[in-house]
Amino acid sequence: MNPELLPHCDVTRKYINVLGRRDNGLVEFEFSMGWPELTVELMLPEQAFAEFCRTHQVKQHPGQIDTHPLPAVSGDTTNEY
Repeated sequence: MNPELLPHCDVTRKYINVLGRRDNGLVEFEFSMGWPELTVELMLPEQAFAEFCRTHQVKQHPGQIDTHPLPAVSGDTTNEY
């Protein structure tokens, strides 16, 4: 594959798309880095998910309907960590 044909990839851009919250406390979500359309599905307990979001400074995926918003951080209203 010719790397010159690939679109630019900004690995500082990280996105979360929350798919749901399970009865057992796990948050099911997609995570992408660089290319928002290329994702990996993950599940973490709520507290670990919030820490994951803070550590990676994620934004809500541009295509996500806000039915499962990102965890709130004191003073934060942007859905970004």
